[in-house]
Amino acid sequence: MNIVLPDGSVKEVAEGATVADVAAAIGAGLAKAALAGIVNDQPVDLSAPVAEGDSVAIITAKSPEGIEVLRHSAAHVMAAALVDLYGDVKFGVGPAIENGFYYDIKCEKALSPEDFDAIEARMAEIIAAEEPFVRAEVSRAQALELFADQPFKVELINELPEDATISTYTIGAFTDLCRGPHLPSTGKIPAVKLTKVAGAYWKGDSEREMLTRVYGTAFFSKKDLETYLHNLEEAEKRDHRKLGRELGIYMMDPMAGVGLPMYLPKGARIIRTLQEWLRRDLYDRGYEEVITPHIYNADVWKTSGHYGFYKDNMYFFNINEGSAEEPRLSEYGVKPMNCPGHVMLYKNELHSYRDLPLRYFEFGTVYRHEMSGVVHGLLRARGFTQDDAHVFCTRDQVVDEVVAILDLVDHIMGTFGFAYEAEISTRPEKSIGTDDMWEHATNALMEACRRHNLAYEINEGDGAFYGPKIDIKVKDAIGRTWQCSTVQVDFNMPERFGLTYRTEENTEERPWMLHRAIFGSIERFLGILIEHYAGALPLWLSPMQVVIIPIADRHKDAAFEFAAEIKKAGGRVEVYEQNEPMRVKIAKAQAQKVPYMLVMGDKEVEQGTVSVRDRAEGDKGSWTREQFLEVIAEAAL
Repeated sequence: MNIVLPDGSVKEVAEGATVADVAAAIGAGLAKAALAGIVNDQPVDLSAPVAEGDSVAIITAKSPEGIEVLRHSAAHVMAAALVDLYGDVKFGVGPAIENGFYYDIKCEKALSPEDFDAIEARMAEIIAAEEPFVRAEVSRAQALELFADQPFKVELINELPEDATISTYTIGAFTDLCRGPHLPSTGKIPAVKLTKVAGAYWKGDSEREMLTRVYGTAFFSKKDLETYLHNLEEAEKRDHRKLGRELGIYMMDPMAGVGLPMYLPKGARIIRTLQEWLRRDLYDRGYEEVITPHIYNADVWKTSGHYGFYKDNMYFFNINEGSAEEPRLSEYGVKPMNCPGHVMLYKNELHSYRDLPLRYFEFGTVYRHEMSGVVHGLLRARGFTQDDAHVFCTRDQVVDEVVAILDLVDHIMGTFGFAYEAEISTRPEKSIGTDDMWEHATNALMEACRRHNLAYEINEGDGAFYGPKIDIKVKDAIGRTWQCSTVQVDFNMPERFGLTYRTEENTEERPWMLHRAIFGSIERFLGILIEHYAGALPLWLSPMQVVIIPIADRHKDAAFEFAAEIKKAGGRVEVYEQNEPMRVKIAKAQAQKVPYMLVMGDKEVEQGTVSVRDRAEGDKGSWTREQFLEVIAEAAL
């Protein structure tokens, strides 16, 4: 019989052949490397049969799907080890996830990382035994009988559609409910490691039972595993929540509420420096700054569409706009986005085609009702500030404006040394607008990326409800990817608010609107920067750039005099005048990630020099004060 390969070619195989047979027919090397397959777009085991005309692809360690099959299989091995070690374990779900796998379990023993050595040792024995993953399809009644002592599995079985295929996988004496696919055997797992234990409600429902979630990861080589574990250790060292506290950048207080960061003086300095830097650049690029309220009457949100599409993520409240005798309650909403305000500002005046493009920007603080379980320091907060901008333009100006925005992205990300990639998200199922408008908008984003020589991937169906978008994802110093900048086409809001402009032919047309943010959330961007630089921000952005350390009291006057010169040059400086040993002062400045430490003693005072110490490179020797002031002046905005 004939099957179709990914390149479109046809391969003849014997009647009754399996995916493994297809791999062998292609070549001995592929047969050895094969881990699973994809038949007619469905992932399957190597033992799965193929039929006449099937489309067949082979999954190997190099395939995008390979790592998921590996990690899902490793989750089963971990589950088998837990049963062997602790007996009566109740299992929830155990999927592969982005960086590994987990299994939710209920176990009499309270598991902790101290138990990992024993669990991993048993997993190693199961892997060494090269136990095959054996698939079986069973009836609903058989499945319920097989998992009668597994209440979570029984619940999952009962939720399956009546016509669902129910399958199990067995390795050794352990059988699990699973749709697969899996590796041919446990021996195909070369590198695995358990990473952490956490609590997790069954099905994520806080009203349901709390289970233990055991996390792990697996790779196709021990080297890849070691690299991942090193990066994990690095990520813990770089955690912006830990560094933010140690460096005095920001704080959270439960009394204030979940996900509401408060900036200490150093954090406020960083935020304002970022804003002022970007503000100057935006003025040069033809943007105009505006300021809009934090709350609006609900009618604004009903007009914009947010009331119908986004209400669950907003905060609404009532205000009495009448009197005590005749109360009249009006509903207001705290803004989750800045766009309606900018739209109303546009509508405040009549515009012609000569006014366009019109570019408004704002550092606008917004509030969104994020679930407490997903709030994570600065990276996901309920209150945050966006470097928001909206460009009102003609349909024909969209491509040029998006190209200009991508130029700005280049400038910002290049300043911080971020490599980045783009993703274009297309029309979602729940959306507003005509097919023609969506097609034109999506094509405009693609054309802008092509003109900018920016490669992109398509994310089908993940656009905003009002238009397609480009998401910019940056890669940090340890290889993690973060979603930052976004450019969104909006042909919906101008329509809803009745925006117009006078054309060259003296007719009325709707402007198109582009939403764009480069930092995105400034809080999130700051969190990324802290982790990217491990807290050691660039000189121009550091909240404290210089610490002067007088060796003795008689050197303090000279230290303060030079500090005044540094401030005049635009620098941020502090004199450590405390009665402490010099090594203690240096250690303190080093812990605070201060870029430069200047030591001043008799020699420096007499010669008009400073002894310079760099936080990364250590002792830089003796500099003239003029030399150092030049460095500070260059870093000033």
